[in-house]
Amino acid sequence: MPRPILTATAILGALTLVPLATSAMAAVDTDTYREFDQFLDVFNRVKAEYVDKVDDKTLIKGAIQGMLASLDPHSSYVDALDYENLRIMTEGNYGGLGLTVQMEDGAIKVVTPQEDSPAARAGVKSGDYITHINGKLIYGDSLDEAVAQMRGKPGSKITLGLVRPGRDKPLDVSMLREIIVQKPVKWEVRGDVGYININTFSENTGADTRAAIMAIDKSLGHRPLGYVVDLRQNGGGLLTQAIAVSDAFLDHGEIVSQRGREKTDIERYYAKPGDDAHGLPVVVLTDPGTASASEIVAGALQDHHRALIMGERTFGKGSVQTVLQLGPETALRLTTARYFTPSGRSVQEGGIEPDIRVPQISDPDHKARPVFREADLRRHLINEVKADNAVLEEDTKDDPRFSATPEALKKQGVEDFQLYYALKTVARLGGAAQVAAATKAPVK
Repeated sequence: MPRPILTATAILGALTLVPLATSAMAAVDTDTYREFDQFLDVFNRVKAEYVDKVDDKTLIKGAIQGMLASLDPHSSYVDALDYENLRIMTEGNYGGLGLTVQMEDGAIKVVTPQEDSPAARAGVKSGDYITHINGKLIYGDSLDEAVAQMRGKPGSKITLGLVRPGRDKPLDVSMLREIIVQKPVKWEVRGDVGYININTFSENTGADTRAAIMAIDKSLGHRPLGYVVDLRQNGGGLLTQAIAVSDAFLDHGEIVSQRGREKTDIERYYAKPGDDAHGLPVVVLTDPGTASASEIVAGALQDHHRALIMGERTFGKGSVQTVLQLGPETALRLTTARYFTPSGRSVQEGGIEPDIRVPQISDPDHKARPVFREADLRRHLINEVKADNAVLEEDTKDDPRFSATPEALKKQGVEDFQLYYALKTVARLGGAAQVAAATKAPVK
């Protein structure tokens, strides 16, 4: 029996049976029919002539993924496994390594290792490429396949083969899988300064940040000199939690706005009265791994002169993704808006420039390791106001404050120079007025 041949007319006729999101989709012109005919010609030829038999589901899923990948790096098709990954990111725990990874040109690239995870303790770093899992080459495998191999029973051993830009030879690192418990916020007291490390924006990050502030006060028996909020290697998460964390340090004003396709499509979010940190000085640590929700917090506190941003320029992801339900376990993760800081800045491509640039000179590889940001991703959204938001990176290599070697710092007991510098800065600040005078970005 001959295979049925699909036509554009048949497909478009079937579409009328499905509720359409917008009336514009109902008006299909001649050019659209022609494009559908071309697509279906390819579809039918692949089904008839490809070297191996391939099912319709595989082809259609690939077409959807390709369509979304052609838009920008952050729009994607969410299948059942992706749904589970979203659940883990926002609320759950899992057996694995504590790595956030992404696909880049067929290779698995490490976005960031979660703090105090097996991967972090084994020395896996942001920017590494995973080439082998337990000795097996994974180049060409899908992202889902690679993630599935890295997850597994807690206590089981796994070896990753890594290629690290800037190093001639590949690395092999071994570790044991663990139950990865998401602890979005950690705190401690360093001298008379409160240190709050926020590593992701999951469903309780805002409440946990407020709890950390209160716990620091209780631990000291009095209020601290100020706070260091560490957003380094924090790739973001939920917009609602970025707003909640910003609100913990602000008592008025806009936190962020998101703007859609139309000029009138603007949504603004504001701080509620009451500053949990009582106006005490705040230093926010950032680096190229500080992205998305983290940049919302850094931009809001910088624009309101509420915090000094210190460290390195952030990643530069200024877009908002909305999860649009398709079925019980399928959805579109679609870029639907851009977000802007209170002063109207878009961080897309350019990121947040720190008020005080501080290199991580305690890391012996910090000069050799290439830096990857949003602007390096293929098909990234263009910042339409880039000319007004140009980034000039200050060269710190000849700054005497940053001339110490990793070996010399280690002898002084300094394992994390950026944190060390931030703690010293908070201790020197006399109050919120000095913070306001040192911040770069004004509020319009």
